[in-house]
Amino acid sequence: GWAELLPKDAVWVHSPLRRTRETAEAIGAAGYKLPKMEVVPEFIEQHFGEWQGRTYEELKNSPESGYHRFWLGPAAAVPPGGESFEHLIHRVIPGIERLNLVHAGRDIVAVTHGGTIRAAVAHALRLDPEAALRVDVSNTSLTRLDHFAGTPRHPPAWRAVVINQPPSMPATW
Repeated sequence: GWAELLPKDAVWVHSPLRRTRETAEAIGAAGYKLPKMEVVPEFIEQHFGEWQGRTYEELKNSPESGYHRFWLGPAAAVPPGGESFEHLIHRVIPGIERLNLVHAGRDIVAVTHGGTIRAAVAHALRLDPEAALRVDVSNTSLTRLDHFAGTPRHPPAWRAVVINQPPSMPATW
């Protein structure tokens, strides 16, 4: 499980959705001593508008949904009443930057969503939104991105250590 793999004495954050808090609490119940957690509104999952709560099968069989076109060109496409992946990236980046500034030098464990994690990977690796959508992010997987603060002579930098590591794989720390 993740409890023994995660950095000790880290700052913990989660999105406003209950499922991320409950996932963090499950890690705590498995043996990680959780600190007080911070809710980061910017880290909420992409809003799929009228598609929220519907299955892939329902959307695929609904010709008026535009579902097929959405998945062919998803980065800028907006589901009815929702937001695009590009919008999600622009919402997530300020949250990441704020956390890095406020908690400089600390490990941060963010329990979030697939879209949010793809957006963070896009930011860290300077991927365009279309490329970021090719990154697989499974439920309960681990992604580790290391941030290095800038200096007067060097800009901040990122390193992707692990992306989408399932809990059954040994840690690469």
